[in-house]
Amino acid sequence: MLQFFLDIKPIATDNYVAFTFFVGTMAMMAAAVFFFMETSSTAPQWRTSVLVSGLITFIAAVHYYYMRGYNLDTGDSPTFFRYVDWLLTVPLMCVEFYLITKKVGAKVGLLWKLIFASVVMLVTGYIGEAIHPEETVSWVWGFVSGLAYFYIVYLVWFGDVAKLASAASPAVNSAVKTLGWFVLVGWAIYPLGYILGTKGGLFGMELVTDRAAAKAAMDIVYNIGDAINKIGFGLVIYALSRSEK
Repeated sequence: MLQFFLDIKPIATDNYVAFTFFVGTMAMMAAAVFFFMETSSTAPQWRTSVLVSGLITFIAAVHYYYMRGYNLDTGDSPTFFRYVDWLLTVPLMCVEFYLITKKVGAKVGLLWKLIFASVVMLVTGYIGEAIHPEETVSWVWGFVSGLAYFYIVYLVWFGDVAKLASAASPAVNSAVKTLGWFVLVGWAIYPLGYILGTKGGLFGMELVTDRAAAKAAMDIVYNIGDAINKIGFGLVIYALSRSEK
């Protein structure tokens, strides 16, 4: 822990991207500590869900620490590290839907549907943004990624998750709907960033001319959005664990 503080590099007052990485690191770390400390006092049926919330924010805090250092050293957007973070945390966020509907009959098949769709969404997004960013290819990968995203939205709002939640207690149903809004609205910043940050991100159309500035702006939006989405997810789960003993 001491080495963590010794390795912190100064941030220029006008470097808003690095500053949001720093704030994101601190926010995620504080949330992780909170969720881990509250796990022992959580009712057994919700303990795993709160623990997963702590893991999500802890993993994000570690990655944000490294992304901040990368950004300060290179001035570039840490695309690779960001996707590594998402590949670990987003499937865990999807797992939360399975965990809170397990009491009303959620099957393991639903768990794997959510995990598979989230992995497809992220892997194809990374291929289109970092490996094949050409105008004629990136939009195809983005389209596949978008299909996987909307499949998750469908499961949460109209599919298996929604049906299970409707048969659960009012507290669980309310929590699922709130988490569904995070997926529908909060996660929407990610495909938007893909569209603005890649050549031909929207069906081959060029939407921005200064892509570097667009990436810097989206880094700020990503950092703020990540903190809200990941911590918000955890707080909804935590509130559910306190409303149903």
